[in-house]
Amino acid sequence: MKIAFIGGGNMGRAMISAIIGKELALPDEMIVADVREESRRALILELGVRATASNVEAVRNADVIILAVKPQNLAEVAADLSGRLEPRQLVVSIIAGKTAKTLVEGLKHQSVVRVMPNTPAMVNKGMSVWTATDAVNDNQKETARRILSAMGEELFTFDEGDLDKATALSGSGPAYFFLFMEALIEAGVRMGFTPETARQLTLQTAVGSAEFARQSGKDLAELRKMVTSPGGTTAEALKVFETGGFKELVNNSIEAALRRARELGS
Repeated sequence: MKIAFIGGGNMGRAMISAIIGKELALPDEMIVADVREESRRALILELGVRATASNVEAVRNADVIILAVKPQNLAEVAADLSGRLEPRQLVVSIIAGKTAKTLVEGLKHQSVVRVMPNTPAMVNKGMSVWTATDAVNDNQKETARRILSAMGEELFTFDEGDLDKATALSGSGPAYFFLFMEALIEAGVRMGFTPETARQLTLQTAVGSAEFARQSGKDLAELRKMVTSPGGTTAEALKVFETGGFKELVNNSIEAALRRARELGS
């Protein structure tokens, strides 16, 4: 499978590494278009892929074209590629906020998959929500699914509006967990732990809790109650969270992210 990347960045590099790791394509079957010579050299040295400064050269003969540029750079890419793509080629976009309609019209190309990934894809633990235009056939959907599965888990939806919701929940979600972990580490340091010890305790607790929740299959409220003894230390901490309106604060934050995602896509 020949894959062309337009742009790169951390997410693009994560995708390339995952594709190579899962042996979906060989390094020499992938080419990255990047205007920066320094970035091209780094990609060649680190990942063994080919690199070019030309978008047009990159997509020539590619089976899959992955758009990984910043939203403000899409117009320039579309100007280069508009009308140049073959019907058999599949375009996969991870560009935030740019709708399938915008991509189809800008590229003058019908077979488009739009994806909302998240940064844990960089360690193959990502969550990608995606949708496809009607022109994308079953074989192309399977190709997209295999690429996204290489980075973690994937979820297909027929409703493109779900990608805005996913942006607010899972796309931005890692930042919410990082913020909470920051707060836990700071609290640990205030109690007298070294920053290193507080970080170790926090990160392992986060990893263990997530994996425990995944493997147990139990409702999260049930798991919370398992840890919470009446009148105990956990109950005292949770009482403070509840008094502060923790769940309402989280809900309001997600709603704010959803509004912004819809504004960026309009």
